[in-house]
Amino acid sequence: MFVFDTYQYFLHRYLHQNKFLYKHLHSKHHRLVVSYPFGAIYSHPIEGLLFDIIGGTMAIYISGMSPLTSAFFSSFCNMKSVDDHCGLMLPWNPFHIFFTNNTAYHDLHHQLYGGKYNFSQPFFSIWDKILGTYMPYSLEKREEGGFKLRPLKEFKN
Repeated sequence: MFVFDTYQYFLHRYLHQNKFLYKHLHSKHHRLVVSYPFGAIYSHPIEGLLFDIIGGTMAIYISGMSPLTSAFFSSFCNMKSVDDHCGLMLPWNPFHIFFTNNTAYHDLHHQLYGGKYNFSQPFFSIWDKILGTYMPYSLEKREEGGFKLRPLKEFKN
């Protein structure tokens, strides 16, 4: 998980900082301001290759996972990514219990002001916190139901 998170953080941040790569690869994924489950795989094919195939293979190879463990790990990563993009904060969701990088965390990144924050994915938020790209947030209950995501600090354009 640490290897995969590290690779994904630095690749994800680089795709945002490099204007050419953002425009031609990653911007397709960010056309989704409101997350939904299929948004996890809504990306340019080259971006999918870079994130999922190369990143996953690197994590499996470096950690020395068995074929059975790698199948479980790959499935778990896909489920976590779909959950991160589902747009629902359900109180009993085990992903939200065990990981601080959750649906709300990634939703904030997809907001128009969030593109320079919360690059960490899919499990931990450690790299954002260490490297100053973490944007804290709160979830405020709406009268009509659901929650409103609110950043807790000013953001830079």
